[in-house]
Amino acid sequence: MAISSMLKTADIFYELTNTQIELIASIAEERRYEQGAVIVKERTAGRELFVIAEGEVDIEIDPASTGKGSGEPYKVATLRRGQSFGEVALVDEGVRSAGARAVHHDTRLIVIPREKLMLLCETYPQLGYRLMRNLAADLAMKIRTTDLRIWEHLYWGRSEPK
Repeated sequence: MAISSMLKTADIFYELTNTQIELIASIAEERRYEQGAVIVKERTAGRELFVIAEGEVDIEIDPASTGKGSGEPYKVATLRRGQSFGEVALVDEGVRSAGARAVHHDTRLIVIPREKLMLLCETYPQLGYRLMRNLAADLAMKIRTTDLRIWEHLYWGRSEPK
């Protein structure tokens, strides 16, 4: 599947025109990861946005980074085809708040470099407006989901779903 075809199905590119999608596809590349491969590490510089083309990606937090001990990473979410990650570092240029790991063999990601994407947004303000609106909606949904998981854990004693 061509990069532009995949981007058309991604939530964060909702309502972008075919021309806008093609502009983004022209700066993107595809990367493949094997099952269990670390895609990004928590607390590292974030300079790329990732869109899942095939497979699943676990978003994880290392317990050692929280000061609450050690052990296996805590799975915050599992993302699937059409979903994205890396947008927080994309927006604020900070370090990654979580790590990401490929769940399946031959996980395929579309990788979009921050600097080139920001240049496109500045050059084409309508593209930038639509993309930032979609990123804000995506982040809001992820925050609400995380809040719900925290409520479940704190008030009902439910732990992470397996």
